[in-house]
Amino acid sequence: MIPRFTTDKSCLLVIDVQGRLADLMSNKQSLFKHIVTMINAAKILKIPIYWFEQYPKGLGPTKSSIKELLVDSSYHEKLTFSACGAKDFLEQLNSNGRNQFIVTGIETHVCVYQTVIDLLAKGFSVKVNQQAVSSRIKNNKNLGLHTMEKAGADITSTEMILFELMKTAKHPNFRQISQLLK
Repeated sequence: MIPRFTTDKSCLLVIDVQGRLADLMSNKQSLFKHIVTMINAAKILKIPIYWFEQYPKGLGPTKSSIKELLVDSSYHEKLTFSACGAKDFLEQLNSNGRNQFIVTGIETHVCVYQTVIDLLAKGFSVKVNQQAVSSRIKNNKNLGLHTMEKAGADITSTEMILFELMKTAKHPNFRQISQLLK
């Protein structure tokens, strides 16, 4: 059973939302909207953000509308499909004391999947925001989500995870987060 996520134990991962590949994603406008919402919410809730680029020389940079929001976040370039293979990423995690991961990005069945499997194998709790992940082919997204859930990840949505993190309408950031969801 995955525990309730909290703002003091969670991190947001933004995986490989890059270049031409990002523009080939199924339902890309909704994908980008939900990733932007998650980044803005993480900033409001003071949740650390880790973002990744898979071989940027070949795939290009992160989408500018997303990258501009990540300026003060922890960047990692990688060659491995799993973000856990990025240099210094696991060391940063071990030093920050956080063990809950909210995962967004592309492609669901490759880099997102391999990252989630590696995080679960290390004993971390993982929630995959189904609205903030995608693949070029919808069936591959569905397969990735199904396989991650079978492995122990929790599948969530933008509203579901944000309200879980706040726990109550009396949360000091409730109005700001509610505005993001409109």
